[in-house]
Amino acid sequence: MDDLSKVQRKKTRKINLGGVPIGGDAPIAVQSMTNTDTSDVKATVAQIKKLEKAGCEIIRVTVPDQEAVNALPEIIKRISIPLIADIHFHHQLAINAMKQGVAGIRINPGNIPRGKIRQIVQVAKERDAVIRIGVNAGSLQKELLRQYGGVTAEALVASALKNIDLLEEEGFSRLKLSLKSSDVPMMIEAYRAIARKTDYPLHLGVTEAGTLVDAAIKSSLGIGTLLYEGIGDTIRVSVTGNPVWEIPIAYGILRSLRIRKVGPEIISCPTCGRCRIDLLGLTRKIEKALAGRKEYLKVALMGCVVNGPGEAAEADIGIAGGKGFGMMFKKGVTYKKVAEKDFVPVLLKEIKSLERK
Repeated sequence: MDDLSKVQRKKTRKINLGGVPIGGDAPIAVQSMTNTDTSDVKATVAQIKKLEKAGCEIIRVTVPDQEAVNALPEIIKRISIPLIADIHFHHQLAINAMKQGVAGIRINPGNIPRGKIRQIVQVAKERDAVIRIGVNAGSLQKELLRQYGGVTAEALVASALKNIDLLEEEGFSRLKLSLKSSDVPMMIEAYRAIARKTDYPLHLGVTEAGTLVDAAIKSSLGIGTLLYEGIGDTIRVSVTGNPVWEIPIAYGILRSLRIRKVGPEIISCPTCGRCRIDLLGLTRKIEKALAGRKEYLKVALMGCVVNGPGEAAEADIGIAGGKGFGMMFKKGVTYKKVAEKDFVPVLLKEIKSLERK
């Protein structure tokens, strides 16, 4: 965690998910989920590769049938990050997926008969697999809905605790928990409550968050609030559409809270009547050029010479624009004057020079 962060993180149990440490003092990991047909190895691997390039550290795939299970070994062989199998209802699919080498499974134990849970746990122990108990507002047990008068934060917590008891009674503790809802206040309340009651690692997310803008807003509020309170060990920003879009939002949340200094942080002004350069075009080009970068870099792209120099001076590198030109800053020092037509190539060249130092 960055020394500048004010976050005092809750200590949770540390587990290992396919080589990625989770919980304890491990960095908060960013994960996503494919939206391809898992049995289509080529399409699934291609999407995971794009997610890896964007910075995804853990990936989940849906496993609805044996055909998807059969595809898992080839997928695992071609990717570089841990694979989690998402299972609903069918215990044998969970068992078969673990036998095919997945690092973990996501199940809702309440949807699987007790006797079958025992079988799942036995294989998880043999394979050193992690089990995520995935409680979701859309799939709560009927008895809990009756008991709590519908979907509530208390019902989500009760479901999680009931499922924890099921697995602990079988002697299993390589657990991770999630209590997701599309209702942001409910999601926050549920995670706060479960964090007080258990020290298992928590996976944060606002489920069914919508398309890009709504997903970014809801996830920033829900995930960001909890992270600032020290709650959470892995995160996923759920976006309707291309899952690659999720990754920069997730890292943006972590950077904004100074929890992880990773990837490019681009500071750009909203522009006003003083702006005399194409700041939007410049920002988009630099964002595209730096997409997927894991090393932290703060880049300031400012549209004028009023606030621009001060903001740019705080960055690793930056430009404050004038009419047809800009002043470049490096590490707080005015560096040189650059023509607007050369902004992109000069900036990228200077960023490369910073990397070599």
